[in-house]
Amino acid sequence: MAMNLKMPSETKPFVWGAVVGAVATMIVGFGFGGWVTGGTSTRRTADASNAAIVAALAPICVNRFKMQDNAAAKLADLAKVSSWERGSVIEKTGFATMVGNEPRNGDVARACAEILSQS
Repeated sequence: MAMNLKMPSETKPFVWGAVVGAVATMIVGFGFGGWVTGGTSTRRTADASNAAIVAALAPICVNRFKMQDNAAAKLADLAKVSSWERGSVIEKTGFATMVGNEPRNGDVARACAEILSQS
């Protein structure tokens, strides 16, 4: 038993208009409206969190470095090391590792080295 279902003649243009409108909305939203996927949102949140951690901990690392014995000599030694290796040197000293903060955060060490190299 076949059903003969008649649809109004305006239905097809309405459906196509809805489809085109939805696609256009997504293009505008993702392209220009600031919409992001869940993965992008998660990555941006992690990046912002890490940046906040680095901003908070790097000055503490600098202070700890400057409080050590022979800080001036150690700073001169650090200046002799190539700029891309300074973060590694700071990381090995342990000044960039805060109590209870494992594993080490290399970004904190690099930021600390950068601040020290400017002082």
